Amino acid sequence: MQRFDAIRPFYDTEINEGIRSSVHHPMMKALMNFTFPDVADAVWKEQLLKTHSIRDFQCNFIYASVQKVLEKSSDGLTTSGFEKLEKNAAYLFISNHRDIILDTSLLNAALFDHGLVMTASAIGNNLVKKAFLLTLSKLNRNFLVQRGLSPRDMLQSSKLMAEYIGQLLLRENRSVWIAQREGRTKDGNDATHPGVLKMLAMGSEEENLMKYFKKIKIVPVSISYEYDPTDALKMPQLIAEANNEIYIKEKNEDFMTLLSGIMGQKKHIHIHIGDVLHSELDGIAAEFDNANKQIQALAQVIDDAILSNYKLWPTNYIACDLLHKTNKYRSFYTENEKSLFERRLEIRIDENNPVALESFLNMYANPVVNQLKNQNVN
Repeated sequence: MQRFDAIRPFYDTEINEGIRSSVHHPMMKALMNFTFPDVADAVWKEQLLKTHSIRDFQCNFIYASVQKVLEKSSDGLTTSGFEKLEKNAAYLFISNHRDIILDTSLLNAALFDHGLVMTASAIGNNLVKKAFLLTLSKLNRNFLVQRGLSPRDMLQSSKLMAEYIGQLLLRENRSVWIAQREGRTKDGNDATHPGVLKMLAMGSEEENLMKYFKKIKIVPVSISYEYDPTDALKMPQLIAEANNEIYIKEKNEDFMTLLSGIMGQKKHIHIHIGDVLHSELDGIAAEFDNANKQIQALAQVIDDAILSNYKLWPTNYIACDLLHKTNKYRSFYTENEKSLFERRLEIRIDENNPVALESFLNMYANPVVNQLKNQNVN
């Protein structure tokens, strides 16, 4: 088990030590004061120091933090599909990815509300370079995805992660969350990267790949935010890409994005849990005997599930109409919702920059376009 030490979260036996190392950190104080505004520091510190398991830390502290984020920066979270999951079963949730921290935090809060197994969740090591953030992620059952490696090291790292995910799902009965692609979707086009599935396949000892994927119980997850709290922050990268320029991140960009995602206004949020992939995998195995083709077909099945179950909001339809200068989706939003969105547009981007305007509108409009395209294909 030591081979996973570089990437795994804390064991329960290490939790209290991790808490003691960070309980006096100013960011822990900020997090706890935000979560428990009427509680004296001495009280939450005492409670924290009595914590000896990840579950207790998540249920008593992180869950409360997520509820406070929803209260302060949203009009609420709705969910669907959770009733299909079995109480004590472990699943591999493959999700579209919009927000660094919230996607998985909200999923876990919903799993907790439904009495289901919470996840160990993948997080890029580039996001936890600060010692406190690394400790917090390990307290919250995150495991590390190594970024920026050479091709040879990347292969070894992928194999290690695949084996660890298999260990969690099949031996520890622990659900796992991973994003359908590396990094967040910036342009609203949610698509599963086959590389993610190839990495998972490295954990298989089965000759039949689809048999292994059936065993780990893949569940596609669709998460949608009415307002993306980091929409304006995504603009520089989208503009650079539109101009065929290489985009280089600012020094603290990931950290600022992380904070903006948590505190920025989101309005409504919805998480849909798709069906466990089963008969689809039999169909893929029957149709293709080539592993690469099977992976491509599976990526398409996951995309179909995520796109068809993605909840569209008024903002998505408004952006579509503004982008194409039509009233095609007029029945999906009110005048008030439209003027609020236009006001947001005005505040957050330079409307005299046509590339910025188009990129911003596409970010919100693409989920409508993709869902329509998906319905026509299927």
